[in-house]
Amino acid sequence: MFNSQVRRNLWLALAAAAVLTVTGCSKTATDEANNTAKPAAAAKPAVAAKPAVAAKPAAVAKAAELATMVTLPKGTAISAAVRQTLATDKNKVGDTFAASLTAPIQVDGKTVIPKGAQVTCRIVKVNKHELKVTLASVEIHGKSYPLDTNSIVGPKSQPKTDAKDAAKAKANKDVTLLAAKSKLTFKLAKPATIPVKG
Repeated sequence: MFNSQVRRNLWLALAAAAVLTVTGCSKTATDEANNTAKPAAAAKPAVAAKPAVAAKPAAVAKAAELATMVTLPKGTAISAAVRQTLATDKNKVGDTFAASLTAPIQVDGKTVIPKGAQVTCRIVKVNKHELKVTLASVEIHGKSYPLDTNSIVGPKSQPKTDAKDAAKAKANKDVTLLAAKSKLTFKLAKPATIPVKG
């Protein structure tokens, strides 16, 4: 009886050892599988990064295309049409207003700024009978570039008055307008560097 109990205990010990061995092997195999999967996962970003590297030359080429800079010489004439009406009784020094070029600006036969490009003008002097303005900047490819021009007096026009309203007519005599679509011609006081495509 003692002998059969020893055998039984030995058998249980062997069975337990076998179970532990199988469990340990299984865990080792799982760990190895996980460790093998991690380097493969780590390799994925390197593969994904390759298209970004391939796109870089195109971005550099595009930047180079926009990087051609041309200098407009001092004295270059710039003609623009005012987009809104200004009045000496409503506007003040420092106010800005939009205008658009009435003719393209060219250097050495090449158009640097196309006709219709938007420019920003600034009022530099206001009195009852005068609006003095300067050209402040031009917008090209969605970016604004500063310009330094002479200041000019806008063409004068008196506001229309209703003859029935004598008081209003008298007050309006002291108001000078710069009407929408008025053409202004400036000259660059300093050279200006502008980007040109291609």
